[in-house]
Amino acid sequence: MTIPWYRQVNRVQWKAFLATFLGWVLDGFDATILTFLVIDIQRSFTIDNSLAGLLFTVMMLTRLIGGVAAGTAADRWGRKGPLMVSILWFSLFAFLSGFSTSYAMLFCFRALFGIGMGGEWAAGMPLALEHWPAHLRGIASGMLQSGYSIGYILSALAYRYVYPLLSANPDLGWRAMFWIGIIPALLVLWIRRGVSESPVWLERQEHFKGQKEIKVNTFVELFRSNVIGVTVQTSILLGAFVVSAHAMSFWNPTRLIEEKLQPFWYMVALNAGGVLGAVVFGRIAESRLGRRGAVTLGAMTAVVVIPLYLMTPNPTPLMIGSFLMGLGGLGIWGIIPTYLSERFPTAVRGAGGGFAYHAGTAIGAATPYLIGKLKDNGVSRSDGMAVFIAIANLLAVAFIWAGPETKGRVLHALDDRDRKKVLA
Repeated sequence: MTIPWYRQVNRVQWKAFLATFLGWVLDGFDATILTFLVIDIQRSFTIDNSLAGLLFTVMMLTRLIGGVAAGTAADRWGRKGPLMVSILWFSLFAFLSGFSTSYAMLFCFRALFGIGMGGEWAAGMPLALEHWPAHLRGIASGMLQSGYSIGYILSALAYRYVYPLLSANPDLGWRAMFWIGIIPALLVLWIRRGVSESPVWLERQEHFKGQKEIKVNTFVELFRSNVIGVTVQTSILLGAFVVSAHAMSFWNPTRLIEEKLQPFWYMVALNAGGVLGAVVFGRIAESRLGRRGAVTLGAMTAVVVIPLYLMTPNPTPLMIGSFLMGLGGLGIWGIIPTYLSERFPTAVRGAGGGFAYHAGTAIGAATPYLIGKLKDNGVSRSDGMAVFIAIANLLAVAFIWAGPETKGRVLHALDDRDRKKVLA
């Protein structure tokens, strides 16, 4: 009798999963609530579309700082501590964003928020995936990454049902949405007491106990000859993913409002597709198609449904297009956590995954700004979004095939290079 996959995961493994998953859900909420507040912020601080887009751009750029710092710390001192610090950090600066008295102050707070957002992913993903069995990593990866889309749905719900209670004073309304961002800090109390450190990381520390190799600068290691090819390929791949995600998400609520449509259900459809897609494509990645085939299928789905997503005023086709865009375009993100974990050796897994993921966010960070600039120069918002989505997904297909297939790769505490050091 075959045991269902979810019963093959023990309590300790589930807790590690939930720590990262819930952190990413709440991180996603704090990050994406901004997309619903753009018009109010423009009104409060009298800024144009490009400056409004820059608030999201700077957050994406500073994620690289957090990803590198927390990833390096996670490789040296363990995954759990940097995860907790990152959650506290992004919760604090999400909360403080609501007290901004000028555009410059809000810009600084969103920049600082991005550091914590980058750290949460870099420390949390290896913590979760190093606990889980190798044959279930694709499922875990998909469910983990779906947390961001769930966070987006939660921000849509807050905008739909909490924001109207304060909408008589728009300046207060957008501030209150940011104040909600302090809630994730409570998660740290549970992580501290209820979640175990990564067994892979602990085993590695035991092997190198008392040796200098454990103190190596993992960030520098990413650019040595045996790893730099992986670093470059994965960073550019993630850049394509990020451009696509920002192109389909950041300006979409504003676009819908400008077209006299209530954005709530369309954004729910987009992100519900993303949640389902992350799990589905995580599972597909474990099939004969592998990681590369799954990314190809999802990316081409996103390209094909662009007309349905952006070029129709009819609510029903638009709703279907939103769901399908999320299913393919956001759903393929479900492959990324396990793909990055499998591409980098254990010694630099936290720093490598953190750097590649957030170097990708830095590459794609200008997308909201550029689409906003195109709008300021007379290009329709839909046309700008469509061009970026199409090009980014085609590049994603090209770059996933530039690397090897990693399906089934086992995450060892020691890699070949490490074993030579131990034997020496």
